[in-house]
Amino acid sequence: MSARRYTVVIADRSTGVMRQATVSLRLTVAAVVTIMTLPVLMGLGAKWSSRSEIDQLRSANSSLTIENGSYRAATGELTAQIQSLEGVINDLGTRATLDPAQARAMAKLPAVVKTRAAGGTSVAATAAMTEIATAVLSSPEDTFGVLRDLLQGLESRLRYVRRDVERREALASSTPSIWPAHGWLTGTFGGRSDPFSGESAFHQGLDISTEKGQPVYATADGSVEAASYTGDYGNLIVLKHGFGLVTRYGHLSGFAVKPGQSVKRGAVIGYVGATGRATGSHLHYEILANGKLINPLQLLTQPANR
Repeated sequence: MSARRYTVVIADRSTGVMRQATVSLRLTVAAVVTIMTLPVLMGLGAKWSSRSEIDQLRSANSSLTIENGSYRAATGELTAQIQSLEGVINDLGTRATLDPAQARAMAKLPAVVKTRAAGGTSVAATAAMTEIATAVLSSPEDTFGVLRDLLQGLESRLRYVRRDVERREALASSTPSIWPAHGWLTGTFGGRSDPFSGESAFHQGLDISTEKGQPVYATADGSVEAASYTGDYGNLIVLKHGFGLVTRYGHLSGFAVKPGQSVKRGAVIGYVGATGRATGSHLHYEILANGKLINPLQLLTQPANR
């Protein structure tokens, strides 16, 4: 059956001109339905598009939440490690504080001895800390990276601080700073008259007069290099302390240590006597730094153990 067709007449009253158009009912209805349906379809498309974008945003938000959680956990762990390292560094700083008397004795050591104990500074660590302090953070990755670099910088700094503290402690332990015996100072370092010949002579250490058999103390941590009878010194003990420091204890009546033995400051190493070239019971005490004799009085800041 043929589709119905309609004729539409359009008349212009002013000119009397008439125009007519024939249209198909089916096409007309289809056009009307299409026009009415198009907004609905566009709305549905927009809704589906929005839903897809929302789903994507939700997925991205979930991923960011997990990622941020990981960053927070990582940065929290790094922050805890940084605080722990800072605590260790502060403890080392406290540990580096020396007894005032010991510090005075160390300050009077020859420069060559202090140079041996001096540690370098970490230029790389200092540069890294400066770079971290001026860093511009623009993303979580940057924050994480800066914290990691800060941790590495602190670890490097800790190594240098620990090394310097350990060397400082070792030098303090090796510095002869206590009197080696109780008694009276009867001979000082430098020029004097020889007690046997009366001629001018150079006295290489200190003479401390006291009763025979009184204990003689190690004036610093070290090891026994020698303990034997040695010419004019009589029974002589030589202690090696490290950093080029050596002490000698002469005219002893007996030994309390053996060669190779380690000793601590204040330990009894021998006993006062009058062996060798001596006019009476006393201890002859010397200090050498890098093989050169120095005046023991400049380092003796504390009494011997009691």
